[in-house]
Amino acid sequence: MKAAKRAINGVRIWVKAQPAKVKGFLAAIASLSAIVVIRHLVENRDNLFVAAEAVHALGISVLIYKLTKERTCAGISLKSQELTAIFLAVRLYCSVVMEFDVHTLLDLATLATTIWVIYMIRFQLKSSYMGDKDNFPLYYVVIPCAVLSLLIHPSTRHHVFNRICWAFCIYSEAVSVLPQLHVMQNIKIIEPFTAHYVFALGISRFLTCARWILQMIDTRGRLLTALGYGLWPSMVLLSEAVQTFILADFCYYYVQSVLGGNLVLHLPSGVV
Repeated sequence: MKAAKRAINGVRIWVKAQPAKVKGFLAAIASLSAIVVIRHLVENRDNLFVAAEAVHALGISVLIYKLTKERTCAGISLKSQELTAIFLAVRLYCSVVMEFDVHTLLDLATLATTIWVIYMIRFQLKSSYMGDKDNFPLYYVVIPCAVLSLLIHPSTRHHVFNRICWAFCIYSEAVSVLPQLHVMQNIKIIEPFTAHYVFALGISRFLTCARWILQMIDTRGRLLTALGYGLWPSMVLLSEAVQTFILADFCYYYVQSVLGGNLVLHLPSGVV
């Protein structure tokens, strides 16, 4: 065990000393290796979606624990939660009118939990809310996502309004974590529960992205034609990749901090 720990620390120190381009290359190699392993271990690709939802639920549970037991919302972005509630509400509407299934129930549960978190931050724990740090303008992401959804959306048989709403869900979900990352960059020192929550989001996003990649491989690209024509299929895949890469840098520092035995995460400038 001591030898393994020394080896891990040696690798961590070596990686830490590498320039940003080398770290990015190593992260890409690690991600591709993880996808290869997942491909051989998980036969049913839908299980990746279930796993992603389970990890997301675990992250929300950590957030709920922080709000109820710690009685503080310090370090949590209200704007990120509000943006999450917006795309979940729109996605729930789309799910009801377009394809009512188990995902509809999952979205309903997640939306209800998110609304509860917003209520706790706005009313019950308002005194601990870092409003001066949570200053990321939501219109920076909402307006571009709305415009993009008008221009590029699915080409299915559903009503055009529903197709535009679905596109808005995809685009806004991809950037919904930006206000949270902005808060953490402002405060630099992240307490454990908030770090665990954001790391869970990163893992959830990675599993979802891996599911899309593996389905593309399994169908030999036919998944693109099943999604529609034009730019929409490419935008779906790009949105999934953006979600993952937005959180990749944070996840790197999170893992580095955990391996170093630190409960509190210290972010250097320019991470997110």
